[in-house]
Amino acid sequence: MTIDHPYDIDGSGRTATTDPDEHVRDMIEQLLLTAPGERVMRPDFGAGLLQLVFEPGGPEAAATTQYLVQSALERHLGHVLTADLVEVEAVDSALLITVAYVVLRTRTRHVASFRTPGGRP
Repeated sequence: MTIDHPYDIDGSGRTATTDPDEHVRDMIEQLLLTAPGERVMRPDFGAGLLQLVFEPGGPEAAATTQYLVQSALERHLGHVLTADLVEVEAVDSALLITVAYVVLRTRTRHVASFRTPGGRP
């Protein structure tokens, strides 16, 4: 078990934990929503998707975002997972990112969706 991200307290008042595959999903979310330069000791870490929410939309923006996400996953999490598919969709004023990936340690396939803040929940 690993510590859940974002940090949380479970029902018994202890630090919440999660299984290893869910931890990988948490790592992807952290990468996508972290802006480059935000982490002191790792200034190149992050995909910076929160900054893209206010950029003009369209197929070019979706393709650029897809490339940014794919390269960030390979660069920062390539030792943990293989991203098979990355899809980006603009929904209202938010971005919906779907990532299909294989966790290298367990060889299990997962699909996770992430939404940047904005638009309807």
